[in-house]
Amino acid sequence: MSSVLEKREQAVGGVSRSQQPLWIAFGLLMGLLVFGYWNSLKEAAAYWEGPQYSHGWLIPLFTVVLLWMRHQPLVEVPAIQRWYGVAGLAASLLLRMVCAWYGLDIPDMVTFVPAVLGVIWIIGGWPMFRWAGPAAAFLIFMFPLPWSVEQALLNPLQTLATRVSTYVLQTIGFGAYYEGNRIQIEEVQLGVVDACSGLRMTTIFLALSVAIVLIADRPWWENLVIVLSAVPIALTVNVIRITVTGVLHVVASAELANMVFHDLAGWLMVPLALILLWIEVSILSNLFVEVEEEIPLVARAGLVRTGSQK
Repeated sequence: MSSVLEKREQAVGGVSRSQQPLWIAFGLLMGLLVFGYWNSLKEAAAYWEGPQYSHGWLIPLFTVVLLWMRHQPLVEVPAIQRWYGVAGLAASLLLRMVCAWYGLDIPDMVTFVPAVLGVIWIIGGWPMFRWAGPAAAFLIFMFPLPWSVEQALLNPLQTLATRVSTYVLQTIGFGAYYEGNRIQIEEVQLGVVDACSGLRMTTIFLALSVAIVLIADRPWWENLVIVLSAVPIALTVNVIRITVTGVLHVVASAELANMVFHDLAGWLMVPLALILLWIEVSILSNLFVEVEEEIPLVARAGLVRTGSQK
Protein backbone atom coordinates (compact mmCIF):
# COMPACT_ATOMS: atom_id res chain seq x y z
CA MET A 1 0.00 0.00 0.00
CA SER A 2 2.81 2.38 0.91
CA SER A 3 4.58 1.70 -2.39
CA VAL A 4 1.45 2.59 -4.32
CA LEU A 5 1.15 5.88 -2.42
CA GLU A 6 4.81 6.65 -3.08
CA LYS A 7 4.33 6.05 -6.80
CA ARG A 8 1.33 8.35 -6.83
CA GLU A 9 3.24 11.07 -4.99
CA GLN A 10 6.13 10.71 -7.41
CA ALA A 11 3.75 10.92 -10.36
CA VAL A 12 2.08 14.02 -8.97
CA GLY A 13 5.43 15.53 -8.15
CA GLY A 14 6.68 14.70 -11.65
CA VAL A 15 3.71 16.45 -13.28
CA SER A 16 4.18 19.57 -11.17
CA ARG A 17 7.91 19.65 -11.88
CA SER A 18 7.29 19.26 -15.60
CA GLN A 19 4.91 22.24 -15.50
CA GLN A 20 7.27 24.53 -13.62
CA PRO A 21 9.22 25.70 -16.71
CA LEU A 22 5.95 26.54 -18.46
CA TRP A 23 4.68 28.58 -15.52
CA ILE A 24 8.02 30.35 -15.23
CA ALA A 25 7.88 31.17 -18.94
CA PHE A 26 4.31 32.41 -18.51
CA GLY A 27 5.37 34.68 -15.64
CA LEU A 28 8.32 36.07 -17.62
CA LEU A 29 6.25 36.75 -20.73
CA MET A 30 3.49 38.43 -18.71
CA GLY A 31 6.08 40.52 -16.88
CA LEU A 32 7.56 41.67 -20.18
CA LEU A 33 4.08 42.38 -21.54
CA VAL A 34 3.11 44.49 -18.51
CA PHE A 35 6.44 46.33 -18.75
CA GLY A 36 5.87 47.06 -22.43
CA TYR A 37 2.30 48.28 -21.80
CA TRP A 38 3.11 50.14 -18.58
CA ASN A 39 2.44 53.59 -20.01
CA SER A 40 -0.93 52.47 -21.41
CA LEU A 41 -1.89 50.71 -18.18
CA LYS A 42 -1.05 53.85 -16.18
CA GLU A 43 -3.21 55.89 -18.52
CA ALA A 44 -6.07 53.44 -18.07
CA ALA A 45 -5.65 53.62 -14.28
CA ALA A 46 -6.06 57.41 -14.48
CA TYR A 47 -9.62 56.85 -15.77
CA TRP A 48 -10.38 54.75 -12.69
CA GLU A 49 -10.17 57.87 -10.55
CA GLY A 50 -13.40 59.14 -12.11
CA PRO A 51 -16.87 57.81 -11.23
CA GLN A 52 -17.53 56.44 -14.72
CA TYR A 53 -14.82 53.77 -14.51
CA SER A 54 -14.25 53.49 -10.77
CA HIS A 55 -14.82 49.72 -11.03
CA GLY A 56 -11.61 49.38 -13.07
CA TRP A 57 -9.55 48.68 -9.96
CA LEU A 58 -11.51 45.47 -9.34
CA ILE A 59 -11.14 43.98 -12.81
CA PRO A 60 -7.49 42.78 -12.58
CA LEU A 61 -8.11 41.41 -9.08
CA PHE A 62 -11.19 39.51 -10.21
CA THR A 63 -9.29 38.18 -13.23
CA VAL A 64 -6.66 36.66 -10.93
CA VAL A 65 -9.37 35.09 -8.76
CA LEU A 66 -11.14 33.78 -11.84
CA LEU A 67 -7.92 32.21 -13.17
CA TRP A 68 -7.44 30.50 -9.83
CA MET A 69 -11.02 29.18 -9.83
CA ARG A 70 -10.85 27.89 -13.42
CA HIS A 71 -7.27 26.64 -13.19
CA GLN A 72 -6.43 23.30 -14.83
CA PRO A 73 -3.08 21.52 -15.19
CA LEU A 74 -1.03 22.40 -18.24
CA VAL A 75 -0.64 19.70 -20.88
CA GLU A 76 1.75 19.16 -23.75
CA VAL A 77 0.53 20.68 -27.00
CA PRO A 78 1.81 20.52 -30.58
CA ALA A 79 4.37 23.15 -31.52
CA ILE A 80 2.05 24.50 -34.22
CA GLN A 81 -0.38 25.70 -31.50
CA ARG A 82 2.38 27.69 -29.83
CA TRP A 83 3.16 29.32 -33.17
CA TYR A 84 -0.49 30.37 -33.39
CA GLY A 85 0.07 32.20 -30.11
CA VAL A 86 3.23 33.83 -31.45
CA ALA A 87 1.26 35.04 -34.49
CA GLY A 88 -1.52 36.41 -32.27
CA LEU A 89 0.95 38.21 -30.01
CA ALA A 90 2.81 39.68 -32.99
CA ALA A 91 -0.46 40.87 -34.55
CA SER A 92 -1.50 42.53 -31.27
CA LEU A 93 1.83 44.37 -30.98
CA LEU A 94 1.66 45.42 -34.63
CA LEU A 95 -1.85 46.74 -34.12
CA ARG A 96 -0.63 48.67 -31.10
CA MET A 97 2.07 50.31 -33.19
CA VAL A 98 -0.56 51.36 -35.74
CA CYS A 99 -2.79 52.80 -32.99
CA ALA A 100 0.16 54.70 -31.50
CA TRP A 101 1.07 56.08 -34.93
CA TYR A 102 -2.43 57.49 -35.43
CA GLY A 103 -2.82 58.65 -31.81
CA LEU A 104 -5.61 56.19 -30.93
CA ASP A 105 -4.97 56.02 -27.20
CA ILE A 106 -7.82 53.77 -26.04
CA PRO A 107 -7.51 51.19 -28.87
CA ASP A 108 -3.81 51.20 -28.02
CA MET A 109 -4.67 50.20 -24.45
CA VAL A 110 -7.16 47.54 -25.51
CA THR A 111 -4.55 45.65 -27.59
CA PHE A 112 -3.22 44.49 -24.21
CA VAL A 113 -6.06 41.95 -24.03
CA PRO A 114 -5.34 40.06 -27.31
CA ALA A 115 -1.64 40.22 -26.41
CA VAL A 116 -2.39 38.41 -23.13
CA LEU A 117 -4.45 35.85 -25.04
CA GLY A 118 -1.47 35.32 -27.35
CA VAL A 119 0.80 34.64 -24.39
CA ILE A 120 -1.72 32.13 -23.02
CA TRP A 121 -1.79 30.33 -26.38
CA ILE A 122 2.02 30.27 -26.52
CA ILE A 123 2.27 28.61 -23.11
CA GLY A 124 -0.64 26.18 -23.13
CA GLY A 125 -2.17 26.10 -26.60
CA TRP A 126 -5.87 25.51 -27.03
CA PRO A 127 -6.33 23.61 -23.71
CA MET A 128 -5.05 26.56 -21.65
CA PHE A 129 -6.84 29.08 -23.86
CA ARG A 130 -10.11 27.28 -23.15
CA TRP A 131 -9.96 27.75 -19.37
CA ALA A 132 -7.81 30.89 -19.09
CA GLY A 133 -9.03 32.77 -22.17
CA PRO A 134 -12.39 33.94 -20.76
CA ALA A 135 -10.71 35.29 -17.61
CA ALA A 136 -8.10 37.14 -19.69
CA ALA A 137 -10.77 38.53 -22.03
CA PHE A 138 -12.56 39.92 -18.96
CA LEU A 139 -9.70 42.45 -18.70
CA ILE A 140 -11.44 44.41 -21.48
CA PHE A 141 -13.69 45.96 -18.82
CA MET A 142 -10.80 47.77 -17.13
CA PHE A 143 -10.34 50.05 -20.15
CA PRO A 144 -12.54 53.08 -20.89
CA LEU A 145 -14.81 53.38 -23.88
CA PRO A 146 -13.49 55.45 -26.80
CA TRP A 147 -14.65 59.05 -26.59
CA SER A 148 -16.65 58.79 -29.80
CA VAL A 149 -18.48 55.68 -28.56
CA GLU A 150 -19.14 57.27 -25.17
CA GLN A 151 -20.59 60.40 -26.77
CA ALA A 152 -22.68 58.34 -29.19
CA LEU A 153 -24.24 56.47 -26.25
CA LEU A 154 -24.58 59.38 -23.86
CA ASN A 155 -27.29 61.43 -25.59
CA PRO A 156 -29.63 58.50 -26.42
CA LEU A 157 -29.31 57.18 -22.85
CA GLN A 158 -30.08 60.65 -21.43
CA THR A 159 -33.13 60.97 -23.64
CA LEU A 160 -34.35 57.49 -22.74
CA ALA A 161 -33.86 58.07 -19.01
CA THR A 162 -35.66 61.43 -19.20
CA ARG A 163 -38.70 60.16 -21.09
CA VAL A 164 -39.15 56.91 -19.19
CA SER A 165 -38.74 58.64 -15.80
CA THR A 166 -41.31 61.25 -16.84
CA TYR A 167 -43.75 58.51 -17.85
CA VAL A 168 -43.25 56.72 -14.52
CA LEU A 169 -43.84 59.95 -12.58
CA GLN A 170 -47.02 60.57 -14.55
CA THR A 171 -48.16 56.99 -13.94
CA ILE A 172 -47.81 57.27 -10.16
CA GLY A 173 -49.81 60.52 -10.12
CA PHE A 174 -47.34 63.40 -10.39
CA GLY A 175 -47.78 66.22 -12.87
CA ALA A 176 -44.60 65.92 -14.90
CA TYR A 177 -43.42 66.69 -18.41
CA TYR A 178 -40.04 66.89 -20.09
CA GLU A 179 -38.28 69.47 -22.21
CA GLY A 180 -35.07 68.18 -23.72
CA ASN A 181 -33.22 66.48 -20.87
CA ARG A 182 -35.09 68.32 -18.12
CA ILE A 183 -38.10 67.05 -16.20
CA GLN A 184 -40.60 69.52 -14.79
CA ILE A 185 -42.31 67.98 -11.74
CA GLU A 186 -44.96 70.41 -10.57
CA GLU A 187 -42.84 73.35 -9.28
CA VAL A 188 -39.52 71.50 -9.39
CA GLN A 189 -37.21 71.23 -12.39
CA LEU A 190 -34.93 68.19 -12.47
CA GLY A 191 -32.06 68.08 -14.96
CA VAL A 192 -30.95 64.70 -16.29
CA VAL A 193 -27.27 65.50 -16.80
CA ASP A 194 -24.52 63.25 -18.15
CA ALA A 195 -24.08 61.56 -14.76
CA CYS A 196 -27.78 60.60 -14.79
CA SER A 197 -27.69 58.98 -18.24
CA GLY A 198 -27.10 55.49 -16.83
CA LEU A 199 -23.92 54.92 -18.81
CA ARG A 200 -21.86 54.40 -15.65
CA MET A 201 -24.33 51.89 -14.24
CA THR A 202 -24.48 50.14 -17.59
CA THR A 203 -20.71 49.64 -17.82
CA ILE A 204 -20.47 48.47 -14.20
CA PHE A 205 -23.39 46.06 -14.35
CA LEU A 206 -22.39 44.65 -17.73
CA ALA A 207 -18.99 43.75 -16.26
CA LEU A 208 -20.70 42.29 -13.19
CA SER A 209 -23.08 40.18 -15.30
CA VAL A 210 -20.21 38.77 -17.36
CA ALA A 211 -18.36 37.97 -14.12
CA ILE A 212 -21.39 36.07 -12.80
CA VAL A 213 -21.66 34.14 -16.06
CA LEU A 214 -17.97 33.17 -15.89
CA ILE A 215 -18.33 31.90 -12.32
CA ALA A 216 -21.72 30.17 -12.47
CA ASP A 217 -22.24 26.78 -14.06
CA ARG A 218 -25.38 27.35 -16.11
CA PRO A 219 -26.66 26.40 -19.57
CA TRP A 220 -25.39 28.59 -22.37
CA TRP A 221 -28.81 30.06 -23.11
CA GLU A 222 -29.23 31.20 -19.49
CA ASN A 223 -25.82 32.86 -19.61
CA LEU A 224 -26.78 34.60 -22.84
CA VAL A 225 -30.02 35.92 -21.33
CA ILE A 226 -28.16 37.17 -18.24
CA VAL A 227 -25.62 39.10 -20.33
CA LEU A 228 -28.26 40.52 -22.68
CA SER A 229 -30.41 41.65 -19.74
CA ALA A 230 -27.55 43.57 -18.10
CA VAL A 231 -28.25 46.78 -20.03
CA PRO A 232 -32.06 46.80 -19.48
CA ILE A 233 -31.58 46.11 -15.75
CA ALA A 234 -29.00 48.90 -15.44
CA LEU A 235 -31.29 51.35 -17.25
CA THR A 236 -34.25 50.28 -15.08
CA VAL A 237 -32.29 50.97 -11.91
CA ASN A 238 -31.26 54.38 -13.25
CA VAL A 239 -34.89 55.26 -13.99
CA ILE A 240 -35.81 54.24 -10.44
CA ARG A 241 -33.05 56.54 -9.15
CA ILE A 242 -34.30 59.54 -11.13
CA THR A 243 -37.95 58.86 -10.26
CA VAL A 244 -37.30 58.55 -6.52
CA THR A 245 -35.25 61.76 -6.63
CA GLY A 246 -38.11 63.59 -8.34
CA VAL A 247 -40.67 62.31 -5.84
CA LEU A 248 -38.50 63.35 -2.89
CA HIS A 249 -38.12 66.84 -4.35
CA VAL A 250 -41.90 67.20 -4.28
CA VAL A 251 -42.98 65.37 -1.10
CA ALA A 252 -39.90 65.96 1.07
CA SER A 253 -37.08 68.44 0.55
CA ALA A 254 -34.33 69.24 -1.91
CA GLU A 255 -31.72 68.36 0.72
CA LEU A 256 -33.06 64.84 1.20
CA ALA A 257 -33.48 64.35 -2.54
CA ASN A 258 -29.91 65.44 -3.24
CA MET A 259 -28.59 63.23 -0.45
CA VAL A 260 -30.36 60.20 -1.89
CA PHE A 261 -29.34 61.07 -5.44
CA HIS A 262 -25.65 61.81 -4.81
CA ASP A 263 -24.72 59.95 -1.60
CA LEU A 264 -26.96 56.92 -1.21
CA ALA A 265 -27.64 56.11 -4.87
CA GLY A 266 -24.09 54.90 -5.47
CA TRP A 267 -24.48 52.38 -2.66
CA LEU A 268 -28.04 51.34 -3.45
CA MET A 269 -28.06 51.03 -7.25
CA VAL A 270 -25.77 48.00 -7.54
CA PRO A 271 -27.56 46.01 -4.78
CA LEU A 272 -30.91 46.86 -6.39
CA ALA A 273 -29.61 45.70 -9.78
CA LEU A 274 -28.35 42.48 -8.16
CA ILE A 275 -31.78 41.88 -6.66
CA LEU A 276 -33.37 42.24 -10.09
CA LEU A 277 -30.74 39.91 -11.52
CA TRP A 278 -31.43 37.38 -8.75
CA ILE A 279 -35.14 37.47 -9.60
CA GLU A 280 -34.31 36.91 -13.26
CA VAL A 281 -31.98 33.99 -12.49
CA SER A 282 -34.62 32.42 -10.22
CA ILE A 283 -37.18 32.63 -13.02
CA LEU A 284 -34.73 31.12 -15.53
CA SER A 285 -33.85 28.30 -13.14
CA ASN A 286 -37.51 27.33 -12.76
CA LEU A 287 -38.53 27.95 -16.36
CA PHE A 288 -37.74 24.40 -17.44
CA VAL A 289 -38.03 21.43 -15.11
CA GLU A 290 -36.01 18.32 -15.83
CA VAL A 291 -38.14 15.17 -15.66
CA GLU A 292 -36.51 11.81 -15.18
CA GLU A 293 -37.49 9.33 -17.85
CA GLU A 294 -39.66 6.58 -16.41
CA ILE A 295 -39.10 3.00 -17.48
CA PRO A 296 -42.32 1.39 -18.81
CA LEU A 297 -43.78 -1.42 -16.71
CA VAL A 298 -43.22 -4.00 -19.49
CA ALA A 299 -39.54 -3.12 -19.79
CA ARG A 300 -39.22 -3.06 -16.01
CA ALA A 301 -40.70 -6.54 -15.77
CA GLY A 302 -38.25 -7.73 -18.42
CA LEU A 303 -35.34 -6.37 -16.43
CA VAL A 304 -36.59 -8.15 -13.32
CA ARG A 305 -36.86 -11.48 -15.17
CA THR A 306 -33.39 -11.04 -16.62
CA GLY A 307 -31.98 -10.36 -13.16
CA SER A 308 -33.72 -13.40 -11.67
CA GLN A 309 -32.37 -15.66 -14.43
CA LYS A 310 -28.83 -14.51 -13.65
